[in-house]
Amino acid sequence: MRVLLGAFGDPGHAFPIIALARALGERDHDVTVQTWRRWREHVEDQGVRFAPAPEYQVFPTGPEPLDFYEAVVHATADTVPLVRALRPDVVVADILTLAPALAAEIAGVPVATLIPHVHPAGPPEFPIYSLGARMPRTAAGHALWRRAHTIVQRGLQRGRSELNHTRARLGLAPLEHVHGGISTRLALVATFPQLEYPRVPEVRGERGGRGGRGRSGEGWPPNTHVVGPLMWEPPARDVLLPGEHPQHRRNGAGGGDPGQDAPLVLIAPSTAQDAEHRLLRAALRGLADSPVRVLATYNWRLPPRALRVPDNARVVDWVSYSRTMPHCDVVVCHAGHGTLVRALASGCAVVACPAVGDMNENAARLDWAGAGVRVPRRFLTPRVLKLAVERALEQPSIRARARELAAWAAQHDAGEAASLLVEQLGAGASGG
Repeated sequence: MRVLLGAFGDPGHAFPIIALARALGERDHDVTVQTWRRWREHVEDQGVRFAPAPEYQVFPTGPEPLDFYEAVVHATADTVPLVRALRPDVVVADILTLAPALAAEIAGVPVATLIPHVHPAGPPEFPIYSLGARMPRTAAGHALWRRAHTIVQRGLQRGRSELNHTRARLGLAPLEHVHGGISTRLALVATFPQLEYPRVPEVRGERGGRGGRGRSGEGWPPNTHVVGPLMWEPPARDVLLPGEHPQHRRNGAGGGDPGQDAPLVLIAPSTAQDAEHRLLRAALRGLADSPVRVLATYNWRLPPRALRVPDNARVVDWVSYSRTMPHCDVVVCHAGHGTLVRALASGCAVVACPAVGDMNENAARLDWAGAGVRVPRRFLTPRVLKLAVERALEQPSIRARARELAAWAAQHDAGEAASLLVEQLGAGASGG
């Protein structure tokens, strides 16, 4: 097949699309990725084609900002020629990347949506997405959220109206449903199913569905599939772990230093949030006297003030999560989805300290799944962080649950699962 993938966003959206492109390319499909120019080299390194995405400044972030939907209109017009030139069998667009999906619809090409995190829409008795609230345990809790969702519905209806106005400008018919950025033909949810609150529909008087804790009277949307996390990262050099010498890495062996068998804690802050490095500073201070080894990274964002690095810690500018996390026992992070699922896929317990937005949701799902410890931002201090790491290390059920998720990831190839579904969509559209 010929497949066009589109993601105009930051790493949390571009990286899963690149992972899907790699998987489709390995299955001998003709793949093009439309994304920002900063990712061109990495896209082409996967053996697939690169197409530059329109890069418009929206809101007040640039010298000539555009309204979001105004930018969508311009980006869609810019993308239609690409779709018509490629003549793809399927277009897969990131959930926040509307232009390639709308351009595909104009050209009559079937569209799938890639959701690179937990599904943002749930039944009305679910907590409101991104608030960081856990699934309620009682009927009263479910009723409370149903009432709260009336406000959310008004916002969704307003969003549908704005999207339909945009669609009209592009010559497309209006949509009746909300969440118009999610395809009704195929939605790929690239997260662990263990992080999704269960949706158990009524089927012939019996409870069915995909299992898990909690309850709901509304099942999954049609054609929605939780495929597992789609993970990719830019290449990076290896770094020495605390207590490790170069000859250990060259000889493929460890040991030799006192304390080298102590638990290893990775401090992996967000690349976009926490400009003052509050999490990094709290972790270095809180764990300074703990019987652990600490590896920390500032992700190429130099702290505004010098860091005090204790003897049990090493601080580096960047680290490969895929090569480093398998050596770690605990990962301390802001709970960005990419970092969170990489840690869980490596069998690490996670201490989640959310900064903003969907990080709160990810931390709540982690806590609910029992694979880590959540530290709300208002409680982020060196002492609280130390206690959270101690709990993650000392509570056997947390580390066992993290290992369960790692075993699931090892047995379920998310790239293959997503590729098979994309192939089915393309075959159905062509009548094959």
